[in-house]
Amino acid sequence: MRIALVGAGQIGAAHARRLVALDAVTELLVADGDPDRAAALAAISPKATHVSADDAFGAGVDGVVITANTSAHAPLLHRALDAGVAVFTEKPIALDVPTTRAVVEHAAARPDVPVQIGFQRRFDAGYLAARDAYRSGSLGFVHTVHATTYDVSPPPAAYIPTSGGLFKDCSIHDVDAIAWLTGRQAVSVWGTGSNMGADFFRDGGDVDTCNALITYDDEMTALVSATRYHGSGHDVRLELHGSADSRFVGLDDRAPLVTAEDPAALSWTPAEPYQTYHQRFEAAYRAELATFVDVAAGRAPSPCTPAEALEALYVAEACGISMREHRPVTIAEIRES
Repeated sequence: MRIALVGAGQIGAAHARRLVALDAVTELLVADGDPDRAAALAAISPKATHVSADDAFGAGVDGVVITANTSAHAPLLHRALDAGVAVFTEKPIALDVPTTRAVVEHAAARPDVPVQIGFQRRFDAGYLAARDAYRSGSLGFVHTVHATTYDVSPPPAAYIPTSGGLFKDCSIHDVDAIAWLTGRQAVSVWGTGSNMGADFFRDGGDVDTCNALITYDDEMTALVSATRYHGSGHDVRLELHGSADSRFVGLDDRAPLVTAEDPAALSWTPAEPYQTYHQRFEAAYRAELATFVDVAAGRAPSPCTPAEALEALYVAEACGISMREHRPVTIAEIRES
């Protein structure tokens, strides 16, 4: 299969390596606004060739993977839909609701063109096992969920004004994972945030730490937390607490959990903690892109549709408004705006 990759930045480079490792991908066409950067990335494999953006959406392309800057996601999605080419894009579709809705509507008008949104936690073995446990009913009624996304250190200052804010940039992954795992719909949120680190977060209208209490349609509540400062390691976990049992995702040897008890009393030996999301989710990313190849080939339906991504955006948007306005916000308020 001939797969085009549009965007040769950090995530694009990582995805390019994953794609050329797939036997089903016979050719990878790399495009970027900077032709030199595209050419440099294409040099990673004999399978890869750098091309123009026009060629990336041209005849003979079986699928397009979008890893460009967030502001380009929606225009590129529209272009793929117009060209009738199966498309995968990293989240988000866009940082605002109207632009995201426009893509959802366009995709609905082109049911023949599969669109997959990149929420890689849906492909992580732990999240999949927790989903199976929840859906089996073995946990009883799940009353409380805890979800965390803790980065070791902040991104560059220049990234913050374009990130959409911590809720949309990080916590949206937790929001999507909870909805996908449980099948429940968020009803209302209470969001809060703080700045104890670098001034550029506040200067960019963002926070470096955030928390949200989310209530769902069955009265389950979820505490969703994110931070740019977590010195012990990259920490992404999910806890499901039910009336009959519980499940914890992310408790492997590399989880950055530093015990306050005597370490000698542990029955296991901690390994080097994860430092980046690529380390934490490498297997999930590979599975996600392998699935997209199947989607593009017509062997599987999209595992994450634009409409599902819009639902996650509604919740993240509500969290941000709640934090800024110091009040609870219903999802209906965002949906109807």
